[in-house]
Amino acid sequence: LWRFGYSARLLKTNHFRTAASNTSFPAVWMLLAQYSGSIPGLSVVVKKNRFSTMPESVEDKTNLELYSPHPEVRGMTRLNREAFKRTVVVPVLKVKKEIVNTLLKSLKHAVLQRPGLKRVVEDPEDEGSRLVILDPHKIPEFSLGQSEQEVLKGLDVCPEVSKYNLELTYENFKSEEILRAVLPEGQDVTSGFSRVGHIAHLNLRDHQLPYRHLIGQVIIDKNPGITCVVNKTNIIDNTYRNFQMEVLAGESNLVTKVKENNIAYELDFSKVYWNPRLSTEHGRIVELLKPGDVLFDVFAGIGPFAIPAAKKKCHVFANDLNPESYTWLLHNCKLNKVDKKVKAFNMDGRDFLLGPVREELSKELPLLKEEQKTSFHIVMNLPALAIDFLDVFRHLLVGEPCSTAGLPTVHCYGFSKHEDPAKDIQERAEASLGTSLDGRCSTYLVRNVAPNKEMLCISFQVPADMLYKRPCPDAGKEQA
Repeated sequence: LWRFGYSARLLKTNHFRTAASNTSFPAVWMLLAQYSGSIPGLSVVVKKNRFSTMPESVEDKTNLELYSPHPEVRGMTRLNREAFKRTVVVPVLKVKKEIVNTLLKSLKHAVLQRPGLKRVVEDPEDEGSRLVILDPHKIPEFSLGQSEQEVLKGLDVCPEVSKYNLELTYENFKSEEILRAVLPEGQDVTSGFSRVGHIAHLNLRDHQLPYRHLIGQVIIDKNPGITCVVNKTNIIDNTYRNFQMEVLAGESNLVTKVKENNIAYELDFSKVYWNPRLSTEHGRIVELLKPGDVLFDVFAGIGPFAIPAAKKKCHVFANDLNPESYTWLLHNCKLNKVDKKVKAFNMDGRDFLLGPVREELSKELPLLKEEQKTSFHIVMNLPALAIDFLDVFRHLLVGEPCSTAGLPTVHCYGFSKHEDPAKDIQERAEASLGTSLDGRCSTYLVRNVAPNKEMLCISFQVPADMLYKRPCPDAGKEQA
């Protein structure tokens, strides 16, 4: 009993005996403290440990609040960092400073492992000693287990566990812990975001909006390099695939730099489309290309397909309808020194397919020989609408089909909420093309966009009998 640092006066009560009957002996004293003052005739006096100066309070009764800010921050909408201060009681061992490192290694599993918190602090009563903070979750009831005691015996360290008042501040809590403490209980907590250079991009839900400025500031505080936080205020439903946004915290500079697959890009996030979650997909498609191949990027944006393809020594034709995207595409081509290898266009996607794409295919496909290995790829990354553009390939070219190997491969993206998204995407592509793709296509799941909403890529070689319109054999005779 006395090694726990307690002394007590207890008047026996039936109330206490019932509550304590199934409680372990050390825990009884915590129970005594809980009932003290609420049961007539019951008085508990806690003898403070020499390392503790904390008065008896609600925080004396639990060690599990090490990861929780002060409960009074609930409902805060304007960030007050001072309000997050609290003191919690944690177990410590008094250790000679010469063996602190040895002890930390030997009791690694029991020592406090919390980023931003010191594991070893000064002993206010002994310059030659240090206090090693133990994890209260690993040392329940401030009692060491047999294995820990054996370790201490081997190091000639007193196994007495003492109490220490650990001061916690706003800096000691993680983003999610702060937001969970502030937002209403039971509500979703937003701590994740998309990072675009120095910008953090959030998609807040309605119940989070009253706390949006606080959320923004917490994200800046807890993520080095983030200096601007924005929230999307509408869905991407306009022609140019950008969206309105509100700056929640930090600077209002939305021109930023990003790096994807070792290639640098610059952009104005408020005026062009950029999604860092697509980096793997960009890399997957570029990996399919070989030097000398031809890439037609119908909805190119600022160049995440086009520029790495050009660096791979492919011939690239890149198009985007958004004038801002076109401007940044040109800028990024120069930035990456591929401006001589990319032909850029600012056209509607359908016009691009019917114009430059048809012209280039009409010129190059007839020149292909069987032994040539040049491939033609057409990327259509506009998931909301791209499948509707596939009808353009119906009789896009005139003449006799080239070799099967030379037929262009289309990589078309789409969204699906169907229970079988791959089947759904294929059926919609077939309806637009006017032909079956059974055995002639593959579908790839790119990512989950939202609950029950998937983004997929369907890839296929355009069938020759659909791509080519053969001249009528009687047309020449009628003209004659």
